Amino acid sequence: MTISIDRGLGRDGVGAPVLTSCADGVLTITLNRPHRRNALPRSGFDALGAALRTAERDPEVRVIVLRGADGHFCSGADLESAGGPGHPLDGMRLVNSTARTLAEMPKPVIACVEGYAVGAGCNLALLCDLVIATPTAKFSQIFAKRGVSVDFGGSWILPRLVGLQQAKRLVMLAETIGAEEARELGLVTWVKEPEEIDTFLGDLARRLADGPPVALALSKSLLDRGSGGTLGEALDREAHAFTINFATDAPNAIRAFVERRPAVFDGHWQVR
Repeated sequence: MTISIDRGLGRDGVGAPVLTSCADGVLTITLNRPHRRNALPRSGFDALGAALRTAERDPEVRVIVLRGADGHFCSGADLESAGGPGHPLDGMRLVNSTARTLAEMPKPVIACVEGYAVGAGCNLALLCDLVIATPTAKFSQIFAKRGVSVDFGGSWILPRLVGLQQAKRLVMLAETIGAEEARELGLVTWVKEPEEIDTFLGDLARRLADGPPVALALSKSLLDRGSGGTLGEALDREAHAFTINFATDAPNAIRAFVERRPAVFDGHWQVR
């Protein structure tokens, strides 16, 4: 697959706020405002949302990696660029649209966190499916220290990951915690040293990209929705998903198992 990188200039003249590159089914989205620890203005959140929506529509993209440039993940919304024309609610709707796009993304999304993941940047990482962090990564629901309430889906994702009491602690006290504590709380999946994180990330992305795309998307949706209903509703959704699997990759995968060879998953609909 060819590599496409957005090198256009942003409004601040220092480069596009979001860069994308794609190889072998893995799309890497890099937040590119290192002079602000990758804090994003509204236009940056808009660009991120556009990149995610493009990835969702592109059948060649099997996995998405989200990371930041130059040693930091994202220090949240760029408060120095806040305000401007229009009602503040309009700006929040734009930002929320990006959060919703990420949370509802059917394809696996991996966050690679180095340095600070703060405020909306923290919740940006947490809305991803898997989070890899270096030992020096820092996470903070910093909103209260700025006189604002939690945003970018934090009120939804935090209690799901750490429970209500710990979520209130993190939000109300606006503490900054390290990678190991974040892993213990369930905010981080793996902690890896800086010299090994790219190798680990590449292997993880490759494994996901080689997986059955439709079955993974269905399983992701089942897990996301599973905590919000009854067991019976979950079983009904699983049965529906199983029917789709057996019209997609499952027959070829079972045949490969019987023939003792590796399965190749293309996600194509088999019913004609």
